[in-house]
Amino acid sequence: MLDLSVYGKYRFEGGLSIGYAEIDVGQFLLYDILEEDQFMNTTTLTAQAASSMKGSGAYANGTNIGDDQIVEMFLAVCGYSPHTLRNYSRAIKTFRTFVSHMSLREVTWREIEAYKLGLICGAASFRNKPLAPASVAALIAPLKSLYKWGSDANVGLLPYNPTSSIRLPQVRVTSRKHYLTKGEVGSLLNQLQCQSFRNYLIGLSLVTLGLRVSELVAVQWRDFHSDPLEKSVWLHVKNGKGGKSRDVKVPASLWSIFQNYRGMIGKRNSEQDPTAPVFPITARQIERIIRDAGKQSIRSKKPTPHWLRHTNATLALLKGATLQQVQETLGHTHINTTQRYLHTVELINKAAPDFVEETLSEFLTY
Repeated sequence: MLDLSVYGKYRFEGGLSIGYAEIDVGQFLLYDILEEDQFMNTTTLTAQAASSMKGSGAYANGTNIGDDQIVEMFLAVCGYSPHTLRNYSRAIKTFRTFVSHMSLREVTWREIEAYKLGLICGAASFRNKPLAPASVAALIAPLKSLYKWGSDANVGLLPYNPTSSIRLPQVRVTSRKHYLTKGEVGSLLNQLQCQSFRNYLIGLSLVTLGLRVSELVAVQWRDFHSDPLEKSVWLHVKNGKGGKSRDVKVPASLWSIFQNYRGMIGKRNSEQDPTAPVFPITARQIERIIRDAGKQSIRSKKPTPHWLRHTNATLALLKGATLQQVQETLGHTHINTTQRYLHTVELINKAAPDFVEETLSEFLTY
Protein backbone atom coordinates (compact mmCIF):
# COMPACT_ATOMS: atom_id res chain seq x y z
CA MET A 1 0.00 0.00 0.00
CA LEU A 2 1.48 3.34 -1.05
CA ASP A 3 1.86 5.73 1.90
CA LEU A 4 1.12 9.30 0.84
CA SER A 5 1.07 10.72 4.36
CA VAL A 6 4.51 12.25 3.88
CA TYR A 7 3.00 14.65 1.37
CA GLY A 8 0.35 15.95 3.73
CA LYS A 9 -3.43 15.82 3.51
CA TYR A 10 -4.93 16.08 0.03
CA ARG A 11 -8.21 15.32 -1.63
CA PHE A 12 -8.18 12.00 -3.46
CA GLU A 13 -11.78 11.90 -4.63
CA GLY A 14 -10.82 12.82 -8.19
CA GLY A 15 -13.59 13.84 -10.51
CA LEU A 16 -14.20 16.88 -12.67
CA SER A 17 -16.51 18.82 -10.39
CA ILE A 18 -14.88 22.22 -10.76
CA GLY A 19 -16.68 24.44 -13.24
CA TYR A 20 -15.20 27.38 -15.08
CA ALA A 21 -16.51 30.90 -14.76
CA GLU A 22 -17.78 32.64 -17.85
CA ILE A 23 -15.06 34.22 -19.98
CA ASP A 24 -15.19 37.96 -19.44
CA VAL A 25 -14.49 40.85 -21.78
CA GLY A 26 -10.74 40.56 -21.38
CA GLN A 27 -10.76 36.99 -22.63
CA PHE A 28 -12.87 37.85 -25.67
CA LEU A 29 -10.40 40.58 -26.54
CA LEU A 30 -7.60 38.07 -26.22
CA TYR A 31 -9.22 35.57 -28.60
CA ASP A 32 -9.98 38.32 -31.10
CA ILE A 33 -6.33 39.37 -31.10
CA LEU A 34 -5.20 35.79 -31.60
CA GLU A 35 -7.46 35.37 -34.62
CA GLU A 36 -6.24 38.54 -36.25
CA ASP A 37 -2.52 37.97 -35.77
CA GLN A 38 -1.21 34.56 -34.71
CA PHE A 39 2.33 35.88 -34.69
CA MET A 40 1.95 38.55 -32.00
CA ASN A 41 4.00 38.08 -28.87
CA THR A 42 2.01 35.98 -26.41
CA THR A 43 3.39 37.89 -23.45
CA THR A 44 1.94 41.11 -24.86
CA LEU A 45 -1.39 39.35 -25.37
CA THR A 46 -1.39 38.14 -21.79
CA ALA A 47 -0.67 41.62 -20.50
CA GLN A 48 -3.43 43.13 -22.65
CA ALA A 49 -5.96 40.57 -21.44
CA ALA A 50 -4.99 40.98 -17.81
CA SER A 51 -5.13 44.75 -18.11
CA SER A 52 -8.59 44.68 -19.63
CA MET A 53 -9.82 42.40 -16.85
CA LYS A 54 -8.45 44.09 -13.73
CA GLY A 55 -6.54 47.19 -14.73
CA SER A 56 -2.90 47.67 -15.58
CA GLY A 57 -1.80 47.65 -11.95
CA ALA A 58 -3.27 44.18 -11.38
CA TYR A 59 -0.98 42.56 -13.90
CA ALA A 60 2.12 44.02 -12.31
CA ASN A 61 1.72 42.10 -9.06
CA GLY A 62 -0.68 39.39 -10.23
CA THR A 63 -2.57 39.38 -6.93
CA ASN A 64 -5.94 40.34 -8.40
CA ILE A 65 -5.96 37.68 -11.12
CA GLY A 66 -7.64 34.47 -10.01
CA ASP A 67 -6.78 30.91 -10.97
CA ASP A 68 -9.63 30.76 -13.48
CA GLN A 69 -8.24 33.74 -15.35
CA ILE A 70 -4.70 32.36 -15.28
CA VAL A 71 -5.85 29.05 -16.77
CA GLU A 72 -7.99 30.77 -19.40
CA MET A 73 -5.11 32.99 -20.48
CA PHE A 74 -2.74 30.02 -20.66
CA LEU A 75 -5.14 28.02 -22.85
CA ALA A 76 -5.74 31.06 -25.06
CA VAL A 77 -2.11 31.88 -25.82
CA CYS A 78 -0.54 28.40 -25.91
CA GLY A 79 -1.61 27.86 -29.54
CA TYR A 80 -2.63 24.21 -29.23
CA SER A 81 -5.23 22.43 -31.35
CA PRO A 82 -8.86 22.26 -30.09
CA HIS A 83 -8.36 18.59 -29.25
CA THR A 84 -5.24 19.33 -27.20
CA LEU A 85 -6.94 22.29 -25.51
CA ARG A 86 -9.78 20.05 -24.34
CA ASN A 87 -7.30 17.56 -22.90
CA TYR A 88 -5.26 20.28 -21.20
CA SER A 89 -8.37 21.89 -19.76
CA ARG A 90 -9.57 18.55 -18.39
CA ALA A 91 -6.16 17.72 -16.89
CA ILE A 92 -5.87 21.11 -15.17
CA LYS A 93 -9.43 20.81 -13.80
CA THR A 94 -8.63 17.40 -12.35
CA PHE A 95 -5.52 18.72 -10.61
CA ARG A 96 -7.36 21.77 -9.24
CA THR A 97 -9.94 19.44 -7.73
CA PHE A 98 -7.10 17.56 -6.05
CA VAL A 99 -5.64 20.78 -4.55
CA SER A 100 -8.97 22.54 -4.01
CA HIS A 101 -7.77 23.79 -0.64
CA MET A 102 -5.10 26.03 -2.18
CA SER A 103 -4.51 28.31 -5.15
CA LEU A 104 -2.19 27.61 -8.06
CA ARG A 105 0.31 30.09 -6.59
CA GLU A 106 0.52 28.13 -3.34
CA VAL A 107 1.21 24.75 -4.94
CA THR A 108 4.67 23.29 -4.28
CA TRP A 109 6.49 20.28 -5.67
CA ARG A 110 5.00 18.21 -2.81
CA GLU A 111 1.45 18.65 -4.12
CA ILE A 112 2.53 17.83 -7.68
CA GLU A 113 4.44 14.74 -6.55
CA ALA A 114 1.57 13.59 -4.31
CA TYR A 115 -0.83 14.05 -7.23
CA LYS A 116 1.42 12.02 -9.53
CA LEU A 117 1.71 9.20 -7.00
CA GLY A 118 -2.03 9.35 -6.43
CA LEU A 119 -2.61 8.84 -10.16
CA ILE A 120 -0.19 5.94 -10.24
CA CYS A 121 -1.81 4.12 -7.31
CA GLY A 122 -5.37 5.11 -8.28
CA ALA A 123 -6.12 7.32 -5.28
CA ALA A 124 -6.33 10.51 -7.36
CA SER A 125 -7.67 9.15 -10.64
CA PHE A 126 -11.15 9.80 -11.93
CA ARG A 127 -12.38 6.23 -11.34
CA ASN A 128 -10.05 5.53 -8.40
CA LYS A 129 -8.09 3.03 -10.49
CA PRO A 130 -4.33 2.98 -11.12
CA LEU A 131 -3.40 4.73 -14.36
CA ALA A 132 -0.87 3.58 -16.93
CA PRO A 133 2.37 5.59 -17.24
CA ALA A 134 1.17 7.16 -20.48
CA SER A 135 -2.05 8.35 -18.84
CA VAL A 136 -0.16 9.77 -15.86
CA ALA A 137 2.22 11.60 -18.18
CA ALA A 138 -0.73 13.01 -20.13
CA LEU A 139 -2.19 14.49 -16.94
CA ILE A 140 1.11 15.88 -15.59
CA ALA A 141 2.44 17.37 -18.83
CA PRO A 142 -0.24 20.13 -19.00
CA LEU A 143 0.68 21.18 -15.46
CA LYS A 144 4.35 21.45 -16.40
CA SER A 145 3.42 23.62 -19.39
CA LEU A 146 1.09 25.82 -17.32
CA TYR A 147 3.65 26.48 -14.58
CA LYS A 148 6.54 26.95 -17.00
CA TRP A 149 4.52 29.59 -18.85
CA GLY A 150 3.07 31.28 -15.77
CA SER A 151 6.39 31.51 -13.93
CA ASP A 152 8.24 32.99 -16.89
CA ALA A 153 9.74 36.34 -15.94
CA ASN A 154 7.90 38.07 -18.78
CA VAL A 155 4.54 36.65 -17.71
CA GLY A 156 4.91 36.73 -13.93
CA LEU A 157 1.49 35.30 -13.04
CA LEU A 158 2.95 32.49 -10.90
CA PRO A 159 5.83 33.01 -8.43
CA TYR A 160 7.80 29.86 -9.34
CA ASN A 161 7.60 26.56 -11.22
CA PRO A 162 6.92 23.68 -8.79
CA THR A 163 7.01 21.14 -11.63
CA SER A 164 10.63 21.75 -12.65
CA SER A 165 11.87 18.83 -10.53
CA ILE A 166 8.93 16.53 -11.33
CA ARG A 167 9.86 13.66 -13.61
CA LEU A 168 7.27 12.13 -15.89
CA PRO A 169 6.90 8.34 -15.66
CA GLN A 170 8.72 6.46 -18.39
CA VAL A 171 6.33 5.49 -21.14
CA ARG A 172 7.08 2.28 -22.99
CA VAL A 173 6.70 2.34 -26.76
CA THR A 174 4.04 -0.29 -27.44
CA SER A 175 2.95 0.84 -30.90
CA ARG A 176 5.62 -0.98 -32.92
CA LYS A 177 3.26 -3.88 -33.55
CA HIS A 178 0.17 -1.72 -33.96
CA TYR A 179 -0.07 -1.96 -37.72
CA LEU A 180 -2.08 -4.01 -40.18
CA THR A 181 -0.77 -6.13 -43.01
CA LYS A 182 -1.79 -5.46 -46.59
CA GLY A 183 -4.32 -8.28 -46.44
CA GLU A 184 -5.75 -7.07 -43.14
CA VAL A 185 -6.19 -3.57 -44.54
CA GLY A 186 -8.08 -5.08 -47.47
CA SER A 187 -10.34 -7.09 -45.16
CA LEU A 188 -11.05 -4.03 -43.00
CA LEU A 189 -11.87 -1.83 -46.00
CA ASN A 190 -14.16 -4.50 -47.48
CA GLN A 191 -16.07 -4.67 -44.21
CA LEU A 192 -16.34 -0.87 -44.06
CA GLN A 193 -17.58 -0.81 -47.65
CA CYS A 194 -20.32 -3.26 -46.72
CA GLN A 195 -21.44 -0.83 -44.02
CA SER A 196 -21.58 2.33 -46.12
CA PHE A 197 -19.73 4.40 -48.69
CA ARG A 198 -18.99 6.96 -45.99
CA ASN A 199 -17.42 4.45 -43.61
CA TYR A 200 -15.32 3.04 -46.45
CA LEU A 201 -13.98 6.50 -47.30
CA ILE A 202 -13.27 7.20 -43.62
CA GLY A 203 -11.11 4.08 -43.33
CA LEU A 204 -9.45 4.71 -46.68
CA SER A 205 -8.62 8.30 -45.71
CA LEU A 206 -7.10 7.28 -42.39
CA VAL A 207 -4.81 4.63 -43.83
CA THR A 208 -3.88 6.50 -47.03
CA LEU A 209 -3.31 9.99 -45.61
CA GLY A 210 -2.08 9.00 -42.16
CA LEU A 211 -4.39 11.46 -40.41
CA ARG A 212 -5.15 11.54 -36.72
CA VAL A 213 -8.84 10.95 -36.06
CA SER A 214 -9.17 14.46 -34.61
CA GLU A 215 -7.72 15.86 -37.85
CA LEU A 216 -10.09 13.85 -40.03
CA VAL A 217 -13.26 15.06 -38.30
CA ALA A 218 -12.04 18.66 -38.71
CA VAL A 219 -11.54 18.43 -42.50
CA GLN A 220 -13.76 20.76 -44.54
CA TRP A 221 -14.28 20.70 -48.29
CA ARG A 222 -12.43 23.98 -48.68
CA ASP A 223 -9.31 22.39 -47.19
CA PHE A 224 -8.64 20.57 -50.47
CA HIS A 225 -6.61 22.55 -52.99
CA SER A 226 -4.55 22.03 -56.14
CA ASP A 227 -0.85 22.73 -56.60
CA PRO A 228 0.15 25.69 -58.82
CA LEU A 229 0.35 23.46 -61.91
CA GLU A 230 -2.92 21.71 -61.04
CA LYS A 231 -1.24 18.34 -61.31
CA SER A 232 -2.20 17.07 -57.85
CA VAL A 233 -4.61 17.72 -54.99
CA TRP A 234 -3.49 18.48 -51.46
CA LEU A 235 -5.27 18.53 -48.13
CA HIS A 236 -4.47 21.40 -45.76
CA VAL A 237 -4.61 19.99 -42.23
CA LYS A 238 -5.37 22.79 -39.77
CA ASN A 239 -4.63 22.68 -36.07
CA GLY A 240 -2.81 19.38 -35.95
CA LYS A 241 -1.03 18.21 -32.84
CA GLY A 242 0.62 21.14 -31.11
CA GLY A 243 -1.49 23.57 -33.15
CA LYS A 244 0.66 22.94 -36.23
CA SER A 245 -0.68 22.81 -39.78
CA ARG A 246 0.61 20.86 -42.76
CA ASP A 247 -0.30 19.84 -46.31
CA VAL A 248 -0.82 16.20 -47.23
CA LYS A 249 -0.92 15.00 -50.82
CA VAL A 250 -4.15 13.27 -51.83
CA PRO A 251 -3.52 10.49 -54.40
CA ALA A 252 -5.55 10.84 -57.60
CA SER A 253 -7.53 7.66 -57.01
CA LEU A 254 -8.51 8.75 -53.50
CA TRP A 255 -9.49 12.23 -54.71
CA SER A 256 -11.75 10.61 -57.33
CA ILE A 257 -13.50 8.69 -54.54
CA PHE A 258 -13.89 11.93 -52.56
CA GLN A 259 -15.53 13.56 -55.59
CA ASN A 260 -17.91 10.62 -55.99
CA TYR A 261 -18.79 10.87 -52.31
CA ARG A 262 -19.41 14.60 -52.57
CA GLY A 263 -21.61 14.06 -55.58
CA MET A 264 -23.60 11.46 -53.68
CA ILE A 265 -24.23 13.65 -50.64
CA GLY A 266 -24.81 16.63 -52.94
CA LYS A 267 -27.98 15.02 -54.20
CA ARG A 268 -29.40 15.34 -50.72
CA ASN A 269 -28.16 18.89 -50.22
CA SER A 270 -29.20 21.42 -52.84
CA GLU A 271 -26.15 23.57 -52.11
CA GLN A 272 -22.74 22.46 -50.89
CA ASP A 273 -21.16 24.66 -48.25
CA PRO A 274 -17.34 24.74 -48.65
CA THR A 275 -17.01 25.20 -44.90
CA ALA A 276 -19.07 22.09 -44.18
CA PRO A 277 -17.19 19.15 -42.65
CA VAL A 278 -16.52 16.31 -45.05
CA PHE A 279 -17.56 13.86 -42.35
CA PRO A 280 -20.10 15.44 -39.93
CA ILE A 281 -19.27 12.90 -37.27
CA THR A 282 -17.41 12.79 -33.96
CA ALA A 283 -14.02 11.22 -33.27
CA ARG A 284 -15.66 8.79 -30.85
CA GLN A 285 -18.05 7.61 -33.58
CA ILE A 286 -15.16 6.99 -35.98
CA GLU A 287 -13.34 5.00 -33.32
CA ARG A 288 -16.45 2.87 -32.86
CA ILE A 289 -16.82 2.36 -36.64
CA ILE A 290 -13.23 1.13 -37.03
CA ARG A 291 -13.44 -1.03 -33.90
CA ASP A 292 -16.67 -2.73 -34.98
CA ALA A 293 -15.40 -3.34 -38.51
CA GLY A 294 -12.19 -4.77 -37.08
CA LYS A 295 -14.08 -7.23 -34.90
CA GLN A 296 -15.88 -8.58 -37.95
CA SER A 297 -12.89 -8.71 -40.30
CA ILE A 298 -9.70 -9.15 -38.24
CA ARG A 299 -10.08 -11.45 -35.27
CA SER A 300 -6.41 -11.57 -34.27
CA LYS A 301 -6.07 -7.79 -33.78
CA LYS A 302 -8.11 -4.93 -32.39
CA PRO A 303 -7.46 -2.06 -34.82
CA THR A 304 -8.17 1.57 -33.97
CA PRO A 305 -7.99 4.70 -36.14
CA HIS A 306 -4.47 5.29 -34.81
CA TRP A 307 -3.47 1.80 -35.94
CA LEU A 308 -4.27 2.93 -39.48
CA ARG A 309 -1.93 5.89 -38.99
CA HIS A 310 0.84 3.49 -37.93
CA THR A 311 0.01 1.32 -40.92
CA ASN A 312 0.38 4.32 -43.23
CA ALA A 313 3.90 5.00 -41.97
CA THR A 314 4.94 1.34 -42.05
CA LEU A 315 3.68 0.70 -45.59
CA ALA A 316 5.16 3.96 -46.88
CA LEU A 317 8.63 3.15 -45.53
CA LEU A 318 8.42 -0.43 -46.80
CA LYS A 319 7.74 0.87 -50.32
CA GLY A 320 10.70 3.23 -50.25
CA ALA A 321 9.45 6.54 -48.80
CA THR A 322 12.08 8.54 -46.93
CA LEU A 323 11.87 9.35 -43.25
CA GLN A 324 11.45 13.03 -44.12
CA GLN A 325 8.49 12.28 -46.42
CA VAL A 326 6.75 10.24 -43.72
CA GLN A 327 7.54 12.86 -41.09
CA GLU A 328 5.94 15.61 -43.19
CA THR A 329 2.86 13.51 -43.94
CA LEU A 330 2.28 12.50 -40.32
CA GLY A 331 3.14 15.94 -38.95
CA HIS A 332 5.80 14.75 -36.50
CA THR A 333 7.74 17.59 -34.89
CA HIS A 334 10.80 15.43 -34.25
CA ILE A 335 12.33 12.94 -36.67
CA ASN A 336 12.98 10.60 -33.72
CA THR A 337 9.26 9.91 -33.54
CA THR A 338 9.22 8.81 -37.17
CA GLN A 339 12.33 6.66 -36.69
CA ARG A 340 10.30 4.31 -34.48
CA TYR A 341 8.56 3.11 -37.61
CA LEU A 342 11.89 2.70 -39.39
CA HIS A 343 12.96 0.25 -36.67
CA THR A 344 9.89 -1.87 -37.41
CA VAL A 345 10.48 -1.68 -41.17
CA GLU A 346 14.13 -2.69 -40.88
CA LEU A 347 13.11 -5.77 -38.86
CA ILE A 348 10.50 -6.67 -41.46
CA ASN A 349 12.89 -6.23 -44.39
CA LYS A 350 15.85 -8.07 -42.94
CA ALA A 351 16.52 -9.06 -39.35
CA ALA A 352 19.63 -10.63 -37.82
CA PRO A 353 18.41 -14.24 -38.38
CA ASP A 354 18.21 -13.51 -42.12
CA PHE A 355 21.94 -12.73 -42.22
CA VAL A 356 22.72 -15.90 -40.27
CA GLU A 357 20.56 -17.86 -42.69
CA GLU A 358 22.63 -16.57 -45.62
CA THR A 359 25.84 -17.64 -43.92
CA LEU A 360 24.56 -21.11 -43.03
CA SER A 361 22.43 -21.65 -46.14
CA GLU A 362 24.41 -24.74 -47.21
CA PHE A 363 23.49 -26.46 -43.97
CA LEU A 364 19.79 -25.51 -44.03
CA THR A 365 18.61 -28.44 -46.10
CA TYR A 366 16.62 -31.42 -44.99
